[in-house]
Order: sequence, then structure tokens, then C-alpha cells
Amino acid sequence: MRLIFAGTPEVALPALEAIANSGHELVAVLTRPDAPSGRGRHLVRSPAAAWADERGIEVLTPAKPREPEFLDRLRQLEPDCMPVVAYGALVPRVALDIPKHGWINLHFSLLPAWRGAAPVQHSVWHGDEITGASVFLLEEGMDTGPVYGTLTTPIEARDTSGDLLARLAVDGAGLLVRVLDAIEAGEVTPLAQPSDGVSLAPKITVEDARVNWAEPAFAVDRRIRATTPAPGAWTEFRQERLKLSPVRIAADGPRLRPGDLLVEKRRVLAGTATDPVELGEVRAAGKKPMSAIDWARGTRVSAEERFE
Repeated sequence: MRLIFAGTPEVALPALEAIANSGHELVAVLTRPDAPSGRGRHLVRSPAAAWADERGIEVLTPAKPREPEFLDRLRQLEPDCMPVVAYGALVPRVALDIPKHGWINLHFSLLPAWRGAAPVQHSVWHGDEITGASVFLLEEGMDTGPVYGTLTTPIEARDTSGDLLARLAVDGAGLLVRVLDAIEAGEVTPLAQPSDGVSLAPKITVEDARVNWAEPAFAVDRRIRATTPAPGAWTEFRQERLKLSPVRIAADGPRLRPGDLLVEKRRVLAGTATDPVELGEVRAAGKKPMSAIDWARGTRVSAEERFE
């Protein structure tokens, strides 16, 4: 089939690679426009655009996928199907109707669970034991289309959202290609999503990533893993933001009040509503990441100080 791939961030690249090696014809890549990045705020190509540039593949970067010039070019390219992975913009009906087989989206949850922008983060945050990926026919609704195929994977006890997303991106790329092959062969029909079991996964904000030490230890652990690596878990110490890497629940530690700190010989504990947690790496503003014990010694944390 003639394909135009729609995707933007790094997580889209495994699917791009899989499609490029699948035997289908990749005629263009649709991605978000160049965006300012870094201290200099220079315009930077998206990972998907950079991938296509290196291979001499046409790149489409409309500000909105309803622009007449973009729609005209889409019609000229005559795609049979448009696979999608984390494109990042709502697609209007006029664009959805152009490919013969529609837009086929790889979503990183078992739909109808966790519809929305941050399915992996929410699955980790809410303590799901199993998650997966779904390939479905894109509609104008938020991840509501009928599903072509799914895969499942366990969420391990120490998984961050970054760990889980990396696995799903690779496994999901294979699922996406298998669905495209089946569509071309006329061997698959999408099934409507069930009406029960719907949950929503809105974008995780920086404020969401602030640790609430009054929560139980398991909830603190989940929140930190869910927001690692982005937007990054944090707390306040001496009225400045301190970033936190994943922690370990210290069931053998003494009970501490929420937010209280205890610096031991080889570890730093922070209090929660239940067991304390052992801090991993931390990163103070303007500093490099370091072990919590090195940070505590260098900062000279006193017995009265605590996280806010």
C-alpha cells in the first residue's frame, strides 16, 4: 500500500522504521511543525521529520491538518492508508476521508482504557498490572474508533513510564505493520470498542508531578515512576524545586511524618502517610543529578528540615 505516516516524537520512530522495512511504499511523513527548543529557542525539526529528511522522504508540516494546501497535497499523493503514532493534532473529517483505508492509529493502552494524551503515565500512576497497545481506525472522537488488533504486556514493579513506553513503541510497531498487512490483504475487520471500561488519560502537567508526601508510600512511588522521565517528579526543599528519580519503599525504616527527612549512613529516607521511601538520585536547580546521600551530605540537611 501507499502510506503516509503521521507522527512526531521519538516514540514514533520504531513504527517508522518498521513500516520502511515492511514492503509497503512510504511516500511521505506528516508531522508537527518545527518548534523552538533549548536556551537559544532555535527551531528544531521533530524526530519524525529528521528521520524522513535523512532518507529523502517528503515531509508535510501543516500548522493544522485542515489547511487547504495540505489537503490538496494529501489528495495528490493518493495514500491508501495513513498509519499514526503520536502525531499530536486533531484530524478533521475532511482529512480522515482521503485515504481509502483511513487513518490507522497505534495507541499505547488497551482501549477503551486510558483514552487520551498520556495513557502510559496513567496506567503506571494508577497501579495497573497489565497494559498494552491498540491499533484502531481513527475517528473524530478521542480514541473512540473500532479496533483492529491489540497486544498486552505486564507493568513491572520498577517500571517508569519511560521504560514502559519504550517497550510498547517497539512491540506496537510490529502490531501496526501486521494490521497494515492484514488490511491490504482484506483479512481484518475492526471491532467496535465496548461501552464499559472507558477511562481517560489527560496530559500530565508539571503540577501533577509534584510529590504529595501525605499520600501512602505506594502512591508516592507510583506518581514518581509515572512522571519519569517527563515532566519529572519534584518536591520543594528550602523553597527551591528538587527533582526526584524513582524511590524504593523502605518497609524496614522508621515511621516518619509526611515530608520529614532522615539521613542515615548509606541512604536518605522521606516520610509518607505509611512507610518511608528511600530516595534515589536527586537534582537540585542548576546542578547535575547525584545520589541522595551525596546531596544530603553536601547540602548538610539538618534534623528539622523537610520536603514541602
